[in-house]
This record gives sequence, C-alpha cells and structure tokens, in this order.
Amino acid sequence: MKVVISGASGGLGLALARYYLEGGAIVAALARRGELLQDLAAEFPEQVFCYALDVRDAPAVQNAAKDFIARAGCPDIVIANAGVSAGTLSEYAEDLAAFQQIIDINVLGMVKTFQPFIAAMRDAKQGVLVGIASVAGFRGLPGASAYSSSKSAAISYLESLRVELHGSGVKVVTICPGYIRTPMTALNPYPMPFMLEADEMAKRIARAIERQTAFAVIPWQMGLVGWALKRLPNWLYDRLFANVPRKPRGLLH
Repeated sequence: MKVVISGASGGLGLALARYYLEGGAIVAALARRGELLQDLAAEFPEQVFCYALDVRDAPAVQNAAKDFIARAGCPDIVIANAGVSAGTLSEYAEDLAAFQQIIDINVLGMVKTFQPFIAAMRDAKQGVLVGIASVAGFRGLPGASAYSSSKSAAISYLESLRVELHGSGVKVVTICPGYIRTPMTALNPYPMPFMLEADEMAKRIARAIERQTAFAVIPWQMGLVGWALKRLPNWLYDRLFANVPRKPRGLLH
C-alpha cells in the first residue's frame, strides 16, 4: 500500500504515518519540519519518502507528487491532514494574518494536496482521498471563527469533490475528529469530552478509510454532540455559547 500524508511531522499526522508504516506501507510524508520527517525515515528505512514543504506552496506539492508517483507509483490513499488553529477575533486587526493562514492551510492546503494526485488516481480508477475536517466545522464556535469556518469550508469542499469524482473509482472520505490529545488542544481552556489519544484516533480513522465511509465523525459520541448542536435553534445556541471559555488568541499551532 502507498499512502501520502500531509502534516506528517507531529500530532495526528505522525500517528497516521506510524500506523501505516507499521503495517508495511510506503508513505510519502509531507510537512514543514523536515528534520522530524528525517527522524521518521530513520525509524522506517526504505518506507518513507520525505518532502519538507508547506502545503500552501502548490508548485512544491506538485513536484513532490510527481517525484513520488515516478518512484513509488500512484498512491492508494492521500490524506490531507495538515492544519493549524488559533484563537481569533474579527475586531482585532492583528488577527487578520491568523485568519489568512488558517484558511490558506486548512482549506486551500487541502485542495493543493489532492490536486496533483487526482489525474493519476483517475487513470488508475482507484484510490481514496481523505480530508481531515473537524466537529468544529458544524457550528461557528466563538473565539475560533477562523478555525470553525475553515473546517466548515473543508466539509463542503470534500462533499463537492466526492460528487465530482462519483463513478471514477476514486473515493472521497470526510473525517471529522473530535478532540485529540495533541499540542493543538493543549491550551484549550474548556472541557474536551470524549478526547482520544492520537494513536487511537489514527486507528479509528484508518478503519473508516478502509471502509471508504463517505463521512465519519470520530468518536461516535461526538457525532451525537454535533448532531445536537446543528439542530439547536439560533437563539438557544447563542445563549448557551455566548459566554463559554474561548481558545486564547496567539500563535498558530
């Protein structure tokens, strides 16, 4: 099996890479932190293709895809996992840069990760494109407007892509994780129910990919939470969430 994973140097991306590598897969690991990719390659010699790049850089991702396909062949799975988060508030001009980066990485980075592989997968009439969205995309969370909107956009984008590729043999899987114990959630000042370790989340995501589930919320309990949140009337949602603790504004992570 050949798997491409963006954001593979830490958190969920690293856990996914390890899961597939331990199963004997060939993995193209994409991330900005090249030194961490080299550590992974040293641990799994001859299984890892390292590409130190930023998913916002379309030519860099295209060159990586071309190199990987030439050397290893068409991938079976492409996982667009790279993502960032930060507390943001629209009233502060200094938060505009964070808004831009979050949208560029979480949404356009997903598009740029998939784009150079689609033609080869169409030709092969097989393969799975996997987008890591989030339960945070179900409703607009106060203090996390950039992150929530980016994940909502990712969910809609993945649905459009799924329909576009219907009948081609290429499947599209949307994954909406709940809380994962990673540096991204470490600073959250609010309860995080049903939190999973990154390794456990990776296993459950891999099972959903294997089943080619079109849309999966993991864990299932967060699916119930998301279902309920989406059905709350606006007046009640506003009242319940107006004063909840919010992610601190600051550096992206």
